[in-house]
Amino acid sequence: MFAIIFIIFYFFMIRPQVRKQKNEKIFQDNLQKGRYIVTNSGIHGKILDITNNICILETISGKIKFEKNVISKELTQIRYGSNNFYLEKKDKKKQK
Repeated sequence: MFAIIFIIFYFFMIRPQVRKQKNEKIFQDNLQKGRYIVTNSGIHGKILDITNNICILETISGKIKFEKNVISKELTQIRYGSNNFYLEKKDKKKQK
């Protein structure tokens, strides 16, 4: 009986959370300069510089230094789309 409860708990609670954390880590590792992102606290900005664990964001109020792990994949995709095409569209308009 306990084994069945644990298996159900694993497939409905633990496994989806682990998968979400893996996807978030992959997103944070693939960040590039110039991309627009949203942090977990809701701050929007453009990445100016990236080191191992630190990102420098340019916001309306100036430059802010953040840890990479506070950048939210979910909020960034909601605001700027799944592939972050906002940067590419904006750069193409400047070139014309």
